[in-house]
Amino acid sequence: MNHHTGSIEVICGSMFCGKTEELIRRLRRAVIAKQKVQVFKPTIDDRYQKQQVTSHAGMVFDAIPIQKSNELLNHLNEETSVVGIDEAQFFDSEIVPIAQDLADKGKRVIITGLDLDFRGEPFGSMPMLMAKAEKVDKLQAICMVCGEPACRTQRLVNGEPARFDDPVVIVGAAELYEARCRKHHVVRR
Repeated sequence: MNHHTGSIEVICGSMFCGKTEELIRRLRRAVIAKQKVQVFKPTIDDRYQKQQVTSHAGMVFDAIPIQKSNELLNHLNEETSVVGIDEAQFFDSEIVPIAQDLADKGKRVIITGLDLDFRGEPFGSMPMLMAKAEKVDKLQAICMVCGEPACRTQRLVNGEPARFDDPVVIVGAAELYEARCRKHHVVRR
C-alpha cells in the first residue's frame, strides 16, 4: 500500500538520544498497519549486527547493509511503501536526491542520523536532508557531565576530548563517545 503522498521524516540529534529507537518504533507501527517496510543501513556501521539496525537500548529491526546510497535502489521492492534509512550521515550526497525521488513516488522515507559531527559541525548530507524533509525531530540525550539535555557528541581519545583535526568518521559507541550539552562539549584545537 502506497501513501497518498510521499514524505521525508528526519530523526536527528547526538549519539545516545534515541534516534534508532524512534526509527524502529515508527517502522513497527508501519508493519502493524500492514505496510511493506524496508530498512537500509551503511555497511560501515558494524557496531552490532550487520543485517539489523540496533538501538543502544537493544531494539532491533532487519536491515539491508549498503555501501553507497544508490545501492538502495537495487534492493528496493516495488511494493515497499515505507523506507527506513539509518545513520544517513555516513552515506554519500546521492542520498538526498534518492530520498526526494522516493518521496515523490509516494513512499514514506524515515531517515536517522547525527546532525552534528564530534566537532559540532553539520555532518554529511544531514543538513540538506533536514531542509528537504516535511518533518524533522531533533532528539536530545543526557549530558554525561551535568545531566542537562545534550545536543552534542563528544569524542574521547584515551579519556580526553578529541582534537579538531582528528578524523571525522570513527565508528564506535560508549567507549569512544559521550553525549554532552553545549557547555560541556569540548574540541581541542
